[in-house]
Amino acid sequence: MTKNYVWSLFTRLFHILLVLSVAAAFLLAEFENLLTLHVAVGYTIGLLFVYRIMWGFMDVRYSKFKDFNFNLLDLKEYMLNIFANKKEYVGHNPASSWAIVAMIILGLGSVFTGVVVYGTQEGMGILSFLNFSVFKKMDLFKDIHELFTNAFMAVIFVHISGVLLDRVLHKSKAVESMIHGYKDSEAQSLKLTLLQKIFGFLWISSSLFLFIYLLSNPSNMLVADANIAVDYKKEHPQFYNECKSCHTLYPPYLLPKQSWAKMMDNLENHFGDDASLDEQDRLSIRDYLLKNSAESSTKESAFMILKSIKAEDTIAITKTPYWEKRHETIDKTIFASKKVAAKSNCKACHNNIEQGLLNDKDIKIPELSKG
Repeated sequence: MTKNYVWSLFTRLFHILLVLSVAAAFLLAEFENLLTLHVAVGYTIGLLFVYRIMWGFMDVRYSKFKDFNFNLLDLKEYMLNIFANKKEYVGHNPASSWAIVAMIILGLGSVFTGVVVYGTQEGMGILSFLNFSVFKKMDLFKDIHELFTNAFMAVIFVHISGVLLDRVLHKSKAVESMIHGYKDSEAQSLKLTLLQKIFGFLWISSSLFLFIYLLSNPSNMLVADANIAVDYKKEHPQFYNECKSCHTLYPPYLLPKQSWAKMMDNLENHFGDDASLDEQDRLSIRDYLLKNSAESSTKESAFMILKSIKAEDTIAITKTPYWEKRHETIDKTIFASKKVAAKSNCKACHNNIEQGLLNDKDIKIPELSKG
């Protein structure tokens, strides 16, 4: 039995880039301030899969879909004989054939639903307009996205487990073949045409270019932030001057109407201080806060805070269930540090909060000094 060239350089590079990208996307999902990087990786995964679909319809031996084995009887036989001597396949065996198609479908589904969540929940990216129309469905879209990603990761786990099991039980060299491209077989070796080589080059290079472009040009339409900074000083001078003179200027959408009304109607006991105002200014600020409260906003934080406090009239943003849940994993000593000093000092981590912006990508938690 001789060594024959089975997996092209482009197929192998795709495989490597996909493994790295999926691993990165999975890990980055845990860090909200790295959201833009997570999205850039997601788009890259999507483009890699789109090219892979096109590659599957080209006449590339062993990689085209026509060479896949989707016969259910063959799949059954392959799975039942997994611990015995199985039939050897030069290209994709029945299990990997189904796994690859499932990964393509679930992978693209994960990317598309992620773009929808990015637009609906964050007001960012090419579908940012959805934040103004269907923002109340952001939880639903997020659940659908997680369903696709979890199913995607499950198929990947099963696929990898199968490869490793095959290696242990049958001394398979599938992993090595995906590195150097060769398999021990009497089958005909792969030969790419000039057109296929050009396509393969475009496949890999444009996928890498897209990733670099998205990170280096944050204003591009795929990841651009459609949230507009608010000039509160210009929009309502009394609100800006009176509130900012004592503490962080909190965007009105962070509390519902009943909370702002309760607060503004009892300023003589404003968190232990007397913050009484001239009646005309008080009424003007009160009206502004009620008009721009959580009920009138499409922001994620406004929607979630409103949803969490329900009929309560909590006046402290840091006492709302949503705020407490979002900050429960943060080291409590950070709030007591000199850089933060108090839970209410939101601008210590949210630099643009006083412009009405609370984007996940802008979160910067101060590091505690050592020693």
